[in-house]
Amino acid sequence: MIPFLEILLALPFVLALVVALARGVSRGTTAWLAASAPVLGLLLLAWLTPAVLADHIVRGEHAWLPQIGLAFSLRLDGLAWMFAGMVLAIGALVVMYAHYYLGRDDSAPRFYAYLLLFMGAMLGMVLAGNLLLLVVFWELTSISSFLLIGFWSQRSDAREGAQMALVITGGGGLALLAGVLLIGRIVGSYEIDAVYAAADTLRASPWYPAVLALVLAGVFTKSAQFPFHFWLPHAMAAPTPVSAYLHSATMVKAGVFLLARLHPALAGTDLFFYVVSTVGALTMLIGAWNAIFQHDLKGVLAYSTISHLGLITMLFGLSKPMAVVAGLFHILNHATFKASLFMAAGIIDHETGTRDMRRLGNLRRSMPFTSALAIIASLAMAGIPLLNGFLSKEMFFAEALEIDERGPMRIAMIVAAFLAGVFGVAYSLRFVYETFFGKGPRALDREPHEPPRWMKIPVEVLVVLCVAVGVAPAWTVAPALRAAATSLLGERMPEYSLAVWHGVNLPLLMSLGGVVGGVALYFSLRRLFDLHAVVRQSLGRTLFRFNLEAMFRLASRFTDALANGSLQRSVRWLVGAAIVAGAWPFLREVALPEPRLHTMPALGWLLWLSMLAATATTLVLYRQRLLAVIVMGVIGLMVSLAFAFLSAPDLALTQLLVEMVTLALLLLAMNYLPPTSPPEPSRWRQWRDAGIALAAGAGVAMLAYAMMTRPADTIAGELLARSLPEAYGRNVVNVILVDFRGFDTFGEITVFGIAALVVHALLRRVRMAPEKHMPGGPIALPVPADLTQILFPMALTVSVYLFLRGHNAPGGGFIAGLVLAVPLLMQYVVQGAASVESRFGFNYVACIGAGLLIAGLTGVAPMLLGLPFLTSGHAEPVLPWIGEVPLASAIGFDIGVYLVVFGGAMLILSMMGTIEPARRRASRRGRIDPVKRSPRTAELR
Repeated sequence: MIPFLEILLALPFVLALVVALARGVSRGTTAWLAASAPVLGLLLLAWLTPAVLADHIVRGEHAWLPQIGLAFSLRLDGLAWMFAGMVLAIGALVVMYAHYYLGRDDSAPRFYAYLLLFMGAMLGMVLAGNLLLLVVFWELTSISSFLLIGFWSQRSDAREGAQMALVITGGGGLALLAGVLLIGRIVGSYEIDAVYAAADTLRASPWYPAVLALVLAGVFTKSAQFPFHFWLPHAMAAPTPVSAYLHSATMVKAGVFLLARLHPALAGTDLFFYVVSTVGALTMLIGAWNAIFQHDLKGVLAYSTISHLGLITMLFGLSKPMAVVAGLFHILNHATFKASLFMAAGIIDHETGTRDMRRLGNLRRSMPFTSALAIIASLAMAGIPLLNGFLSKEMFFAEALEIDERGPMRIAMIVAAFLAGVFGVAYSLRFVYETFFGKGPRALDREPHEPPRWMKIPVEVLVVLCVAVGVAPAWTVAPALRAAATSLLGERMPEYSLAVWHGVNLPLLMSLGGVVGGVALYFSLRRLFDLHAVVRQSLGRTLFRFNLEAMFRLASRFTDALANGSLQRSVRWLVGAAIVAGAWPFLREVALPEPRLHTMPALGWLLWLSMLAATATTLVLYRQRLLAVIVMGVIGLMVSLAFAFLSAPDLALTQLLVEMVTLALLLLAMNYLPPTSPPEPSRWRQWRDAGIALAAGAGVAMLAYAMMTRPADTIAGELLARSLPEAYGRNVVNVILVDFRGFDTFGEITVFGIAALVVHALLRRVRMAPEKHMPGGPIALPVPADLTQILFPMALTVSVYLFLRGHNAPGGGFIAGLVLAVPLLMQYVVQGAASVESRFGFNYVACIGAGLLIAGLTGVAPMLLGLPFLTSGHAEPVLPWIGEVPLASAIGFDIGVYLVVFGGAMLILSMMGTIEPARRRASRRGRIDPVKRSPRTAELR
């Protein structure tokens, strides 16, 4: 069976990678590549449409971590189909629009890559059949929206808006994760079908209030509900295509999608009704009222989005079947008219140079076609008859009038609904009148004119949809609405009619009253106040900045108290925490298994005594840094020999290579240390440090002793038994790294790569200019330069050999990567960084990225075949003149490990070899005379 859903989900991510890596292609080609993702996705979705409209659920299930209930399960029902269609269709229009909107200085590949990443995250969220998987994509939408909102990173308002959006929605995402974990604990599964089946159990649980609070925290933050609504207007610093996409089909719609997705499981209680409907009503009124006083076109639309999201939230909060239908209907309608309005605002900005309504006016004369499109979309937003907004607004009024709750709550909801209608007409009228009518324009930077023909196509398509749905809803939107509502309501699906005329009834009178009241309100405000002089401050932004600055101050004080730049203090805290964590189980009287003592031969005693002697020597010679480093290398060598003595050749090789690399790095680092050691600490500090060191050393010794003397019947036997038949490898250590615990290894190489990049970022600030690279290494080692060059091809051969044999004999990607790094390390130390870099220029950052990508792809590939992440495969092709060659798919993962280890180690080394030594900087500034060194300084050097 063709994995349609998997392909549908993969399309935006694959095309995002293609667009990001495309070099030297035209902007038009880049736009076509980006547009192919939503267009192909729509074709796939169209193929699946008959099944969805027949109320079937299309599934794609892949095991991931079944032990914790995490599965990569995709689920396309009516609701997911409706949202996926919005994401893809509006995404395609936004890509077309952005091609004409972006300036020549804007990076089109970067923009489209971010946009496709955003599209893929939204698709993953709406298609997720597992709540944990939904949370993963939920957070990915926060990250991708952060990148898009801050696309113009040179602007402070873009950086602030992106930061605000990430903090608010990211915090809500953490709350949502906690709520999902509680749902899994109550239900016993994270699968959405299981959660629906256990809805009564969930609502009856004593944990239900906590679950509801945590889930709603995620919903309210993402969909900009009160009191978290303030981040959305500041996200308007993003390019207009981003704003159009974010407000219509993505990001903020993610919150109401989750509210709809979990509605069958969480709704139906008084707590749900009062909390959700109240927050929705408050958001609706606050957003609508603030929209009236905005001067920026996108500001008006941003606050109107907040109001409409509150309307949708209020409808879902009512928990009635028909209210759910109305909420879904308004989601569709809002997507069409809001996307078209944002695009129209972007056209006005693009062609006039401003979005400030105080400088605009009378644009209908210079931009008649754009004005007509924007006016129609504004009337749809206001809920004027024969447009789509009118139909869902009338359904909203009908549901507000039919609230079962009696008393103040019912009256409050009806009044809120009516006021929202009045305010909606008022801000829509201001948007239209002050932009396209009245006096103006005033002091524009350019002469207003119509945009390119193809830039208006997306707006035209959306406006035609507004009219078509408003005139013939039963022929246009009815099937999609029925499919989405049926997937949520099931047997509770109500009978309803999508018609333009239902006769003269109370909802119609409320609509007419809202129109009249909105017109009267707007012109009354114009007469009473100078709307252009009203400047409203964002209380939420003020509180956010205050809290953020307070957190930074607190973090700064905590950092100063805990880590004031003293490495000794940081190490002391780290070691002390490790001692406490290690001793805690023993303080709770956790008994160790009875050790099985073994007689240690003479060689073992010799190694142990040698390590003791080397350790003691290090303590004596610690002020003579070169000697101390060499003795520490001897300790590492003894540890390697101990591993070999204990029949652990992989560990012995790894330890030996780590010691070689570390020794070279320390020799480089010594060149940047101050010429003198710090003064001796006080006697009390010496005793304190000695006590901490003895406690830590004794603890490690006890753990090592317990590990080496414990019974042999442990998991090791199981790993030995399964290594060859299940992972196709005889080297159990390598099999554990790339198969049994491959996910851990993937996390470790990711951390290693991040650490290398952090070192790169930190040391890049103190790099010398290219002509000032240090001419030689810190230590004049008696090694011929030619010998270090000969070592590289030999080491490369050994490295490849160790890599290829790693699955069945001592070796593997980690060891091979270190082997390849050793000769380059020697060249850096002996010949200097400038000489090596000139002959062996290499992009180590790309090497790390390629390694992580290869490792990730080899883990994802089995999932396409329905197998868990990083499952190994095996083949034995027969090659001419060679014969049968056993191959395991884990070699692909090992290639990723190889590249990350080599690239990370060399990235750190290259940065350390190209920064200016502290002595040279100081001597150049007149602090140290390089000729007049004291004997003590010469000894330390």
